[in-house]
Amino acid sequence: MDVWTEGDGSGFRYQIVAEEGSEYIRNHVFRASLETERKVWASGAPETDGLTPANYTFEDRGPQPDGLASLLVRPRRKGLLLVDGSIFLNPEDAELVRMEGKLTKSPSFWTRRVEIVRWYRRIAGFRMPIALETVANVLVAGKSTFRMTYEYETVNGTPVGKPKPKVVTQARR
Repeated sequence: MDVWTEGDGSGFRYQIVAEEGSEYIRNHVFRASLETERKVWASGAPETDGLTPANYTFEDRGPQPDGLASLLVRPRRKGLLLVDGSIFLNPEDAELVRMEGKLTKSPSFWTRRVEIVRWYRRIAGFRMPIALETVANVLVAGKSTFRMTYEYETVNGTPVGKPKPKVVTQARR
């Protein structure tokens, strides 16, 4: 599914520009996730559920084999954006590189026990998500994996790219 999204002070909007695959998964997982994202923005959670001491406890886990510093993060409450897991930082500048763990609240009735890995990169001076992988138990469908990549046209009003919908070709038999 290719989706154009826009988020700003007036909320989150999306437009589905291409889709294929299971109609059930598209309707009950992907569209439900987009609607949850819209509701989360409307609730103000992105501002209130940040990676801060008010929302999390942090415990140093030391350097990891990949060279990143790791902190155990435990949310102080449940929330749609809060993750019980670990963050991985560049030891030279403490820049957030990756977050891994379990969402403390399911994004929809259809999805349960959502494990995530989210990668970040600084773009136009802002730390932005660049990829997300999830594994969730989906009612009726069972275990489901999901990967989303982010491409940005603008960040805080600064042009940063020219994303285009992906053209998916099916293999011929």
